[in-house]
Amino acid sequence: MISKSVGKVDSSKKAGGYTKYIADHWPKDALWVEFVRSTKARAKIGKIHLPEIPKDYYICDYRDVPGKNRIHIVEDDMPVLAEETVEYIGDPILMIVGKDRQIIKEIKEKINIEYEELEPCFDVEESKTAFFSYEFEKGDLDKVFHEADKIYEEEFTTGLQEQGYLEPQQMMAEEKDGTMIVRGSLQCPYYVHTALLQVMDKKEHQIRVIQDHMGGAFGGKEDFPSILGCQLAVAAHKTGKAVRAVFGREEDIIATSKKHPSKSRYKVAVKDGKITGMDIHVLYNAGAYTTLSAVVLQRGLISSSGVYPVENLRVHGEARKTNVVPNGAYRGFGASQTFFSIEMMMNHIAYDLGRDPLSFKMEHMAKKGDETATKGLFHHKVPLKEMIDQIDEMSDYRRKKKEYEKQEGRFRKGIGISLSYHGCGFTGTGERDIIKAVASLKKHDDDRVEILTSITDMGQGVKTTFSKIVAKELGFDYRDIIFKNPDTKNVPDSGPTVASRSVMIVGELIRRCAKRLKEKWYPGEQIIVTEHFKSPDYLIPFSLETFEGDAYPAYAWGVHATELEIDTLTGNHRILGSYGSFDVGTPLDRNIVIGQMEGGMMQCLGYASMEQMNYQKDGSIGNCNFTDYTMPTSLDVEHMDVDLYVVDYPEGPFGAKGAGELPAVGGAASYLEAVEQATKTCQNHIPFTIEDTLNALEGDFDEN
Repeated sequence: MISKSVGKVDSSKKAGGYTKYIADHWPKDALWVEFVRSTKARAKIGKIHLPEIPKDYYICDYRDVPGKNRIHIVEDDMPVLAEETVEYIGDPILMIVGKDRQIIKEIKEKINIEYEELEPCFDVEESKTAFFSYEFEKGDLDKVFHEADKIYEEEFTTGLQEQGYLEPQQMMAEEKDGTMIVRGSLQCPYYVHTALLQVMDKKEHQIRVIQDHMGGAFGGKEDFPSILGCQLAVAAHKTGKAVRAVFGREEDIIATSKKHPSKSRYKVAVKDGKITGMDIHVLYNAGAYTTLSAVVLQRGLISSSGVYPVENLRVHGEARKTNVVPNGAYRGFGASQTFFSIEMMMNHIAYDLGRDPLSFKMEHMAKKGDETATKGLFHHKVPLKEMIDQIDEMSDYRRKKKEYEKQEGRFRKGIGISLSYHGCGFTGTGERDIIKAVASLKKHDDDRVEILTSITDMGQGVKTTFSKIVAKELGFDYRDIIFKNPDTKNVPDSGPTVASRSVMIVGELIRRCAKRLKEKWYPGEQIIVTEHFKSPDYLIPFSLETFEGDAYPAYAWGVHATELEIDTLTGNHRILGSYGSFDVGTPLDRNIVIGQMEGGMMQCLGYASMEQMNYQKDGSIGNCNFTDYTMPTSLDVEHMDVDLYVVDYPEGPFGAKGAGELPAVGGAASYLEAVEQATKTCQNHIPFTIEDTLNALEGDFDEN
């Protein structure tokens, strides 16, 4: 049953339209919540002029927060509702609560807020506020730069990316008998639970968080539900009624986090045709508040030298404040930005040396036992060579690369390849010291078995894979396993559904529970078995202060290739093929894993090409709908081929390790390499649009 594809346990209800989301719930007497948001990027709040408020309608401001007016994410800098200042266009100031959304809209239109405008900062390089700054170094960088035959320097930039989940942000809150109940579309129930504790000034048993069915997340429902959940809890507390908010697409894009834009500067020493040292500076645009920027930046820096062990290395990075919407989690979580940069840097060095980029990369790429960027080790097999061979067979990469070097005419082709990894689980000691995951199995007295975990299914299929793990150990049918949406009243804290950790970390706890339950089984008797996370013994302890040690217990590996054709008259890009080979350990369900890989590859293609989102001069987002912000669909890729290279991971359930984020990490560079070949130019930024292509073909870009 493991690896074999089965029907997902929730697919028939979803496909049939029977699954209920928050927008489908209509509690009796529930009130709507709408937000009055700042129209200024940075300002002091002056007098607020309110119209006459009808009976049974309410206005909430920061004074209605029962506890601390700060939302805990990583740090506590973001207010539930703005107090004296606003920091970005969209910063929430007031909530209007009532039964009729049309009346709420009329009230909203009559509210006038006076502002004393302050000077905003939109350019991350001009920002004087570094929320987070990290640096680590090894070897003797000064020596290798002094001895280098040649030194290469280049800067790479990446843009915003919207998560684009189909179901927008939506949550509900209600206070019953002193307990605040918050539910909705959310990845991390206990994140929301922790945030509510200090905002509502309640005890743990007085907070209850329930995850409802979800229509996608991609990281966008990791931090924001803590924000929205706290806001709705305040409204429910003030009104004494159940309240809910369902965002429209425009508000969702305006108010919620995106992938961090980045600027990365690389300085690389080469001696005798080999890379001897790298000096890397990374800058992430955090937006107005810290949210998850600390851990996003940490992963980005650890990934900045790519799959290439470098003996002499210096990495420095900052996440700086700007007066735009706060940026947060997106699939790949900071690694996408730096993997794009290092892969393009390797390509450009190879071209200058007269080398084939793939051959050059293969001479430098990691193998088992090599030292990582943080002086840890790649403890397990690194199957990149075998995966490259898979891609070559799938795409005919090597032959096409040579063939496309000489082209004439209007339509010209290009092909590119990129190598990447994704560190599985939380960075550093996060799993051991912060998360401390717990999971349980409960055998009911009717001998049915229920999974108790706070891990959420957001479409990635964890209900199916966890059920398969338990069923395999117990010899059951996976469809007979009970796995309800998490409710913090009933399930232990297994940690968040992020960081490609669900199957590898919590799935293994579930497997151990099932194994113990089988040993303790007694028919007709209720039994609960619990397991706690234990860090693998082989790991080199990681220190965040020095950035030394094993940053991750294991790595999932990926190789992408992209083939495209460019119309040199119109600049249009036609994707002829997208190819991926991935090592995620043992796939617990092959179809589910392949689907994950295909979706992530599409997100890479959008990131690299069409998903352009820019701030306007006033700091607002101009294209806040799916008409103006375009994402790729199946019609944009003529052929997609995915294969898996299986290397069992001994610490994961039946050999499985992290899968979800890997395909969205490294593919952008393969796309831009193909563009470079087709246009015979050298490029260093994404998204690379049709307009960029026309400019490049006209010679408006520096070809370095």
